[in-house]
Amino acid sequence: MTKTPASLLLAAVLAAFVLPTWAQQPAASAAAPAASAAAPAAAPKAEGAAPVALVKPDLAAGEAKFGAVCVACHGQGGNSGIPANPKLAQQHADYIVKQLQEFKAGKRQNAIMQGMAAPLSEQDMRNIAAYLATQKEKPGFAKDKDLVLLGEKIYRGGNQARQLPACAGCHSPDGAGIPSQYPRLSGQHADYTAAQLTAFRSGARTNSPQMAAIAAKLNDREIRAVADYIAGLR
Repeated sequence: MTKTPASLLLAAVLAAFVLPTWAQQPAASAAAPAASAAAPAAAPKAEGAAPVALVKPDLAAGEAKFGAVCVACHGQGGNSGIPANPKLAQQHADYIVKQLQEFKAGKRQNAIMQGMAAPLSEQDMRNIAAYLATQKEKPGFAKDKDLVLLGEKIYRGGNQARQLPACAGCHSPDGAGIPSQYPRLSGQHADYTAAQLTAFRSGARTNSPQMAAIAAKLNDREIRAVADYIAGLR
């Protein structure tokens, strides 16, 4: 039998360790293209999940939807003739959208309005709000002569001793409010305004902590006075 030289045995041993390392390289190379090929497949899913952008408010669509859903309670053009239902004409669009969103979400509680807002899409809300913002509000009138001076005092100056801020600071001296921040109040039905202040005070209305804190400082007579004064604001 011919003996294998020691140098050949050593080479064979070294080859046994080296072979697995380079033998795996083609498999790894083959896996790389597969991974890169799979990556683009995720793109359509991401694109499909993108939210649909809202389009510019459509005043004609807003008027039609308002006429179909809202006019019975809020009157033609948003000029409610029912003291318990608010006038919406000339109200800031952002404020109307916010209230409709919160009715739909249950953040603002009202069985009738929650039912009305439930089927409205975001675009419906924006269309209705934009339409109402273009409507002219019919002026209201203060009715209680004995309370209107008290209402004016609170609305314009508040009460520093009780840390009661003036309503005019947020809603402006003429009740026009500040778009995107505070609603228009001028000419609003006194019954509706008084009901909302009372609801804020009792905790029945919870979608404005700021108003809840202010209303908590008012007694019944002051609420009636402020509400009556607001009704006559121009």
